[in-house]
Amino acid sequence: MHVARHTFATLQLASGTQITTIQKMLGHKNIGTTLVYAKTLEEAKREAAEKIKIL
Repeated sequence: MHVARHTFATLQLASGTQITTIQKMLGHKNIGTTLVYAKTLEEAKREAAEKIKIL
């Protein structure tokens, strides 16, 4: 269940859904809980950019 929620939130962020909308959809009372997904997405973007630099 956790993996599905994580994937859902990350894909929503990647497609441009506002973080507050995702917060409501996941039922988070604290925005900080939802921001964990944004951090994960930013790390993935940074890793992808680093791979391009290597090539």
